[in-house]
Amino acid sequence: MEAVTVKLKDGRTVQIRLLKPEDKDKLVEMYESLSSEAVRWGMPPYTRETLEGGWFRNLQHITAVVAFYGDKIVGHAQIFKFPHPRRKGTADLLTYVHQDFQNVGLGAALLSRLIEIARNEGLRRIGLYVVADNKRAIRLYQKFGFKIEGVMRDAYFGDDGKYHDMLVMGLLLE
Repeated sequence: MEAVTVKLKDGRTVQIRLLKPEDKDKLVEMYESLSSEAVRWGMPPYTRETLEGGWFRNLQHITAVVAFYGDKIVGHAQIFKFPHPRRKGTADLLTYVHQDFQNVGLGAALLSRLIEIARNEGLRRIGLYVVADNKRAIRLYQKFGFKIEGVMRDAYFGDDGKYHDMLVMGLLLE
């Protein structure tokens, strides 16, 4: 897949392309620079050790796109394609956008590109989990056709010391 140039709502432009193994250090830099607000509903810590122990260990099952602004990665979205035959054609999604690039259309641009790639790869379903209080993310996912499929009650323990519900969402690609 070719890189695409996207003009954001604030006039800045980013390049979105597939993640390459040589992007690892720049991706780690992005995650290590995320504010506590940017990862409020995520699963920190995002350190070199956790990234290398998880995502980078399973690259054969991951399709990921990154957004570059200059020489820095400012957004990352990926799907993990389940290797088990009973999960054939299904994947789980994650998306993170650097706090300096939120609310300008970058999340939508990353998601659009990743869904296009997933369709081209012949995937049938993309699923995700999102904290029910993350209204902005839920609206974005619904804009792309994701449906709420269930609620996991008190499944996320937040920085606020309280439990929060998580939503199970899914998008059928066929």
